[in-house]
Amino acid sequence: MTAIESFTGDAHPYSGGDPYADYRTADFPFTHLADLADRRLGAGVIAANDEFFAERENLLLPERAEFDPEHFGHKGKVMDGWETRRRRGTSAEHPWPTDEDHDWALIRLGAPGVVRGIVVDTAHFRGNYPQAVSVEGTAVEGSPSPEELLSDDVKWTTLVPRTPVGGHAANGFAVASEQRFTHLRLKQHPDGGIARLRVYGEVVPDPVWLTALGTFDLVALENGGQVEDASNLFYSPATNTIQPGRSRKMDDGWETRRRRDRGHDWIRYRLAAQAQIRALEIDTAYLKGNSAGWASVSVRDGEDGDWREILPRTRLQPDTNHRFVLPEPGVATHVRVDIFPDGGISRLRLFGSLTDRGATDLATRHRELGA
Repeated sequence: MTAIESFTGDAHPYSGGDPYADYRTADFPFTHLADLADRRLGAGVIAANDEFFAERENLLLPERAEFDPEHFGHKGKVMDGWETRRRRGTSAEHPWPTDEDHDWALIRLGAPGVVRGIVVDTAHFRGNYPQAVSVEGTAVEGSPSPEELLSDDVKWTTLVPRTPVGGHAANGFAVASEQRFTHLRLKQHPDGGIARLRVYGEVVPDPVWLTALGTFDLVALENGGQVEDASNLFYSPATNTIQPGRSRKMDDGWETRRRRDRGHDWIRYRLAAQAQIRALEIDTAYLKGNSAGWASVSVRDGEDGDWREILPRTRLQPDTNHRFVLPEPGVATHVRVDIFPDGGISRLRLFGSLTDRGATDLATRHRELGA
């Protein structure tokens, strides 16, 4: 584990105006990856030892934390995060917590995978953040209970060792562990509050499950698809296009800035593994005056393969799900969607099945990652 950026110490007390004006953050190199702890993928905070001031579920809310200086409840200041009570020692002679004292929360990842980076966000916790944090990961298949996860039989791997953090800051950590994880344990030492937890990485699906499905969405984030690159990310991330479900609002898709040249925009994807694509959907839900005018879809097989068009440039309608059955299956590992001239799409779905080689490659990686 290597700390990308380090923030320590209290932030200044809130003095009015924009509460994010003095927020400390950095450009972390892993945030273009999928958030494995995204609620849209099914992630959840399944247990915590204490949540006296603020509920554990706030940790995974997709929106950034909010702050209302006038909002108080019967337990005290209402915070948008997970906050525990102040720890105390055992007696008047020893009123301080011990070095080993900590609070914890168990997180079920929405999609199991390899963790590349973690952000522990203490936004608005200026003088009540933890002194340090640590994060561990484990891989337990199925739907284990908190009691099962906390049993002595479960092996935990340290992803972020106990590290000092700062208040009102995005504390980022790069993770170097080539393992597949299903659950995390977040600890704060000795107590305090954390606004949000983001877990960036690569989804590693269960090959047995995908084989049983037969035909599935080959580019879906939950099935191991990923966005490799895009021409423009001005308004929203391209990863939105492979999130579960239909878009719920305009910014829950991919939209580019307005072009003033003769070019066009594009997204490049990597499929879960080599597969045969038989049908596809391009959805422009909620993009009404800013949807892409036309789109084409191309595929290639392998990193050095040639691009081959499987859907020619086709007119798109605003706020519409467009379905296309291909005249013949397209074998591919990568897909590129080109939109003309600019605008956006909300979702891409590529339906098909793994080839024999794709199924073998996926099973090999799954095994190599300890699953």
